Amino acid sequence: MKFYVKEIACGGCAHTVRRAIAQVDSVAQVNVDVALKTVEVQSTVSDQMIKDALESAGYSATEAQA
Repeated sequence: MKFYVKEIACGGCAHTVRRAIAQVDSVAQVNVDVALKTVEVQSTVSDQMIKDALESAGYSATEAQA
C-alpha cells in the first residue's frame, strides 16, 4: 500500500512515520520518500490501520497511486 503524506518534510518526519507504523505492525516494511512525500508499506494489517497510525502521529495520509 502507498500513501501520500503532505506533512513529511525531513528525516525526522520519516523516523516518526516509521515508528508510528511499527506500533501497529512491528514487522512491516516501510519506505519513506521525503522528496515525493510518500510512504510505501508492506504489512499484514489493513490500509485503514496504517492510515490511522499515521494520523495519530499527526500526519494526514491519503492513498497514493502505486
